[in-house]
Amino acid sequence: MGHPLVCMTLTGSSLEEDVKLTKKYEKYIDLVELRADFLTPEDQLNVRKFPSLISKPCILTIRREMDGGKFTGSDFSRTTLFARALSFADTDKSKNFAYVDFEDDFNVSSIQDAALAFGIKIIRSFHDMKGPVQNLRERLSKMRKTGYEIPKIAFLPRSLSDVENLFREASQIKDFDFILCAMGVEGFPSRLLPAFSNSYLTFVSPKEVIEHTKFLGHIDPMSLQEIYNFNSISKETALYGLTAWPTIENSVVQMQNKFFKDKNLNAVYIPVVSSIVSETLSFADYLGIKGLSIDTPYKEAIMYYLQEQTPEVKEIRSCNTIIKKNNKWVGYNTDVYGFKKSLEEFLDGKKLKRKKVAIIGAGGAAKAAAYVLKQLGAKVCIFNRTLEHAKLIAEKYDFKYYQLDASCTPILNDYTEVIIQTTSIGMNSDGTISKKNDPLYFYEFTGKEMLFDFVYNPDITPIMKRAILAGCKVCNGYKMLEYQAQMQFDLFTEQSLENNEKNK
Repeated sequence: MGHPLVCMTLTGSSLEEDVKLTKKYEKYIDLVELRADFLTPEDQLNVRKFPSLISKPCILTIRREMDGGKFTGSDFSRTTLFARALSFADTDKSKNFAYVDFEDDFNVSSIQDAALAFGIKIIRSFHDMKGPVQNLRERLSKMRKTGYEIPKIAFLPRSLSDVENLFREASQIKDFDFILCAMGVEGFPSRLLPAFSNSYLTFVSPKEVIEHTKFLGHIDPMSLQEIYNFNSISKETALYGLTAWPTIENSVVQMQNKFFKDKNLNAVYIPVVSSIVSETLSFADYLGIKGLSIDTPYKEAIMYYLQEQTPEVKEIRSCNTIIKKNNKWVGYNTDVYGFKKSLEEFLDGKKLKRKKVAIIGAGGAAKAAAYVLKQLGAKVCIFNRTLEHAKLIAEKYDFKYYQLDASCTPILNDYTEVIIQTTSIGMNSDGTISKKNDPLYFYEFTGKEMLFDFVYNPDITPIMKRAILAGCKVCNGYKMLEYQAQMQFDLFTEQSLENNEKNK
């Protein structure tokens, strides 16, 4: 089996649109899949000419609605479209469809025989949009009715363990080509790592029409190649990742993969989305993932599974990085380093000893902030909606704490020389100033405050916008993200950890 191919799914409403998209992305892909079920009725009648309009091999697919497609006509009309598209084969094979996708229950022998006679490879597919498919190896083998088909199974996993099972069963199949894909966010590793599952190809979609397939977990071909360096991934590639729930911030993924690429390392950093952190670790163990970044909501829960912890992790009870060493998971916290370095830059030489500082929030990020601020000698008050969480951190460092709502304003006024905003409120917002996007919506900035917001997307959050309008000095969390990610990379690769330790 060669390196997995990249197949771009075309879901434009016209052949002209699909031709333009193919030409735009052709350097990133190996073949295309023409989803004729997305075409207008007029263009559906003209699909026969499509292969001659492009320079890439093409799969013809007319997907039924029951299989996640758009075709709602009768079985007879769909069969007629297949026959029309595959008839009158050209002696120049590049002008014919290279593949045709027939569902496992499509059994029209005349069309199947014609496809084989014309040298058109048959992909025999099965889709389950409701849950995982069991006994994948046995099922794929049975789908090869003539022995020539390439069987394909795509399913929607209920958990990351279903994706792990895909890789586990796929590793046992070595005697024929097949396509396996787990859909959705949890199934995304199966799209990035067909080199590990031995899948024949992976599917991508053009950015312009990716909304048609985004729910399936598609990625655009440019990102697949430029962020993940897909064509260089092999079984020898070292795996690292980021786990969170329910979504993963792409900036971190891009950053780490750029580090690997800049250092010319055979490694890739992938998103591993799971609702159960223990399943993330099982998945990592099976695939041989060497290190993971840990994001919300697992920075505390992950500690239960660690065999070793650094002093920072033990102190603040929050871990954002784990590395497999001597078959043990070792926990680190690089948020501490990232926050301290970026805060010192933001303060530009200003010392915090005995200065009154407000921390907004009481999660894992707030714990890292409290740890650093204690080292810097600041007098801190922690404000949080759940008072008990604020109390647990505050009492550890002899800080004050208070309920985060409008009633806290008189207390907050006394701790606003520097405000450290550690919650996720405002993340991924459109920047509109509103109560829901601003954890301090009730507070009126005077212009004397310095605001450090851990959120970095958008660049200017609603709370930052209000602070700027009042004349405050502000900073988002991007530099912190960058510094902590660099330290994670150093830990992953053991290339410059010593230098980072000296800079702490």
